[in-house]
Amino acid sequence: MPTNQRFDKSRLPSRHVTEGPARAPHRSYFYAMGITEEEIHQPWVGVATCWNEAAPCNIALDRQAQVVKHGVKKNGGTPREFTTITVTDGISMGHEGMRSSLASRDAIADTVELTMRGHCYDALVGLAGCDKSLPGMMMAMVRLNVPSVFIYGGSILPGRYEGRDVTIQDVFEAVGKHQAGAFSDAELAILERVACPSAGACGAQYTANTMACVSEAIGLALLNSSSAPAPYESRDQYCEMSGVAVMNLIERNIRARDVVTRKSLENAARVVGCTGGSTNAALHLPAIAHEAGIEFDLFDVAAIMKDTPYFVDLRPGGKYVAKDLHEVGGVPVVMKELQKVGLLHEDCLTASGRTLGEELDGIRAEADGRVIYPAATPITRTGGVVGLRGNLAPDGAIVKVAGMTPAEQVFTGPARVFDCEEDAFEAVKARAYREGEVIVIRNEGPAGGPGMREMLATTAALSGQGAGKKVALITDGRFSGATRGFCVGHVGPESAHGGPIALLKDGDVITIDAIAGELSVALSDEELASRRAAWTGPRETQYATGALWKFAKLVGSARHGAVTHPGAQAERHVYMDQ
Repeated sequence: MPTNQRFDKSRLPSRHVTEGPARAPHRSYFYAMGITEEEIHQPWVGVATCWNEAAPCNIALDRQAQVVKHGVKKNGGTPREFTTITVTDGISMGHEGMRSSLASRDAIADTVELTMRGHCYDALVGLAGCDKSLPGMMMAMVRLNVPSVFIYGGSILPGRYEGRDVTIQDVFEAVGKHQAGAFSDAELAILERVACPSAGACGAQYTANTMACVSEAIGLALLNSSSAPAPYESRDQYCEMSGVAVMNLIERNIRARDVVTRKSLENAARVVGCTGGSTNAALHLPAIAHEAGIEFDLFDVAAIMKDTPYFVDLRPGGKYVAKDLHEVGGVPVVMKELQKVGLLHEDCLTASGRTLGEELDGIRAEADGRVIYPAATPITRTGGVVGLRGNLAPDGAIVKVAGMTPAEQVFTGPARVFDCEEDAFEAVKARAYREGEVIVIRNEGPAGGPGMREMLATTAALSGQGAGKKVALITDGRFSGATRGFCVGHVGPESAHGGPIALLKDGDVITIDAIAGELSVALSDEELASRRAAWTGPRETQYATGALWKFAKLVGSARHGAVTHPGAQAERHVYMDQ
């Protein structure tokens, strides 16, 4: 019988495996693992991690999970740890492995959902470290709509090379310098050994740190839990507090969709914009919204960013890394600045059970004027990420402009068209392009790729060759958060769905205007219609079976988050109320 009167076990999913004579076989399994009678009748908390040995982003998650479990036990719960996959973008970048990256986001959400459902856990604490694992874990929380707390595993420490901080971005760009003869074999060998000196995710405002900031702004993570680097044992206090917090959420029946609302999604988009975050957020925020049944697409994200000042000077557009942000107060100070200029919904619930405004009332740190500028006197008056639309992108596109001058945000030039990333990369290596051109990489969308690969190898090579500001690049694929230069991603509809990008030819004149929000090609409607009539259909894929085939068959448009199921609007079964 339950002994903890704080929790009504008769209303929790775990009752199906722990209560009554019919569950004696189930309890036998639990006793086999050393679980006590008291623990059996407490609420059960899934502690999900993306731990693996693939890359430094995930290597610290296992230890952090043990501390979470201590917090759950401390506050009257029974934690059960399980793991799911991660595909690490830095390792999969620049080759066929990148096709698995975006698909892994949905696989993470699916496997966490199935584990939670299959074992009837009452709540979820999720730990994630690499790009797609963060949104994947948050998507699972919102899909299940259980009491949930998210924890980021923390960023890597910056490396040091010739007296300056370096990150993995420097190594990718050094490959381009090496190809151009401006970086020796010996220099490259030294840089690759010092760029990544610790556990943790890539250290600047790339996708992992962007989504870590989102986790706090959207309310699923405890305030200030995301910025401390992975090696800092001070992270343990947040891990333990997260375990304690999830039990309070169970007691108060505060679920993930009570936290993730339209207002909290807007808060999250604000934080991405003001920090110059990754364009991938424009893919992941709509996907998280989809799990809650909220309409929130690329254009909604872009509209919010358009009137959000950019005031946090983080790489790749700025100077500093995640460790520097942590040292000046982290995400709470950023949100306080948004609060001061009236750009934050303060009434949103958070993982603490308190509102965001109540949480920010306890933050004493202020903008330092170096890493975090005052929002009233920002670096630029509009956000670091911009949405585009036009006859080349009726369903939109996205570009990061953080660190770019207004003059650099408008580009017109002839197209040089490539049908896959490999062809473009080989041309860049051979410097088979001209200044002033717009490099087009198509057939790399969610369905057409399949997998919507990131183009960091190509963009980094261009930057390394000194051409980052001399050419532009557009694609129906994605860009790494580490990408810099005038690079437009998520062009939709994608080529495989017959979007205008599929109809482009070498020499077509393309205009990218991030100030006006335009992506267009100088072709008449009649010419586009003529080319469409002559189009023979999407490129045939090699992936005729397996996980990537399934992903390509199910995945929707980038505009709506590249999701693979109907979402909460079609929901008929509520897990927590079963």
